[in-house]
Amino acid sequence: EVQLVESGGGLVQAGGSLRLSCAAFGFTFSSSAMGWFRQAPGKEREVVGGISWSGAFTYYADSVKGRFGISRDNAKNMVYLQMDSLKPEDTAVYYCNLVPPRGSWGQGTQVTVSS
Repeated sequence: EVQLVESGGGLVQAGGSLRLSCAAFGFTFSSSAMGWFRQAPGKEREVVGGISWSGAFTYYADSVKGRFGISRDNAKNMVYLQMDSLKPEDTAVYYCNLVPPRGSWGQGTQVTVSS
């Protein structure tokens, strides 16, 4: 059973940084592409970006390109989202999942960016 546990969110001022972590269980992490997603209040969940199973390839939504970076540690079954130059519009609950998404979503981690 796929289990995903996100952490690292919090309240930060605009222009600040946060690093989110995602611990993955219940599947072969090292051979799975992973992604980060977010859902703002009143909006649908959207893709933030993703990373290939090896970590060699990443992609990002235009809204975060150049500010966010995704990395992974296959030895630890962890995927990370480094968020820099945060903007108030980045406020959302952030989730990780496989690409394409599979199983139940984790509880997510709240990121709030104040102006």
